[in-house]
Amino acid sequence: MIRIAIFPGQGAQTVGMGKALHDAFPAARAVFEEVDAALGEPLSTLIFEGPAERLTLTANAQPALMATSLAAVRALESVVGRKLGELVGYVAGHSLGEYSALAAAGAIAVGDAARLLRLRGEAMQDAVAPGEGAMAAILGADVPTVEAIARDAAAEGGVCELANDNGEGQQVISGARAAVERAVALAKERGAKRSVMLQVSAPFHCALMQPAADRLAGAIAATTFVAPAVPVIANVTAEPVQDPATIKALLVRQVTARVRWRESMATMAGLGVDEILELGAGKVLTGLAKRGVPGALLLNIQEPADVEAAAARLAGEG
Repeated sequence: MIRIAIFPGQGAQTVGMGKALHDAFPAARAVFEEVDAALGEPLSTLIFEGPAERLTLTANAQPALMATSLAAVRALESVVGRKLGELVGYVAGHSLGEYSALAAAGAIAVGDAARLLRLRGEAMQDAVAPGEGAMAAILGADVPTVEAIARDAAAEGGVCELANDNGEGQQVISGARAAVERAVALAKERGAKRSVMLQVSAPFHCALMQPAADRLAGAIAATTFVAPAVPVIANVTAEPVQDPATIKALLVRQVTARVRWRESMATMAGLGVDEILELGAGKVLTGLAKRGVPGALLLNIQEPADVEAAAARLAGEG
């Protein structure tokens, strides 16, 4: 059995996520308390009670999703009696979820991850003036087609890039609003099943995020990272990595680079992964893995019952 733990990215957040874990497991509650202390504010109250408009703000959603994922990890570890690095062979996370993966694998302290994600969210939000950037989903087209659409849209002026390669026929582009709007129109002309502008606060994972990468670089350099207990499949390369210096460099590049999730899932399949645990809010990555890692057993862990079911499955190992 080759198992991987995967962690969701922005968009998975919901008011109340993690509350049941907080109430049921002292180890989960300690995660939320650690994040609150690291940020110097009761983020857990916002997570559990809302309002949704504040939770959705990038600077709040990113550490909130990490906290919820790590609460699920700690709850599972407390029931099984073993660290996640003893239960899985790899970890991976989508965009901010990579920080969750690294914290879960012991590469970075939870409090440090929360502080970096708060800064990352603020920096990404501030990098482009409101209304000037945009993102759009293009569905039902292959990667070369989407790349060509983005390139042709950008040729008329403005950044437009493939930002998230989430799975076969599920891509997201990002850049200057006018260029992204041109790309949406081109996608319809070139046979995409659907193309739609997304309600996002900034154009993530494109060259317009360079100011955010520059701001984050110093903070990452000043933060202690150690080798994770198991390799993390990095967003930027879709390859396993354990070297702390390489991880730091990739986290900086990740802000402007494409999230190579389709390729990451292909890497998982190539490594022989046959069981996938998605820990935290939502089931988006589990859904993508049904096609991206065919035949793998998929377990989603976000409620106490999920923890107990996964723990029962894992109890006899090791």
